Amino acid sequence: MSDLSELWRSYLTVAIFGAAAVGMAGAMLGIARLLRPQRPTRQKLIAYESGVDPVGSDWTQSQIRYYVFAVLFVLFDVEAVFIFPWATRLEVYALFGLVEMAIFIFILVLGLFYAWRKGVLRWV
Repeated sequence: MSDLSELWRSYLTVAIFGAAAVGMAGAMLGIARLLRPQRPTRQKLIAYESGVDPVGSDWTQSQIRYYVFAVLFVLFDVEAVFIFPWATRLEVYALFGLVEMAIFIFILVLGLFYAWRKGVLRWV
């Protein structure tokens, strides 16, 4: 029973610090909202486009392929990071580690081949 009580006490500590962090952030944002100067003008309410005067409506449909390309880049980049610790400890993992990494790389290559066949990697 003592172990369970200690476990709940640990969770309670984390919950208290989490609530304090959320409360403090909310309080600071609320105080900043009350104290900031508010002078909205027509010019300030226009959508900002890198210093260029906006043309057309506020809402336009963007190409999803750029986001998919970025997500694929991040996915394969993060997956490649898993290879570095394995490479530094290859002698410890021996044949089992080599087979596991071969399976891992094979799955990555399958994913890359699938994305290529679907045409996701075409930029234009």
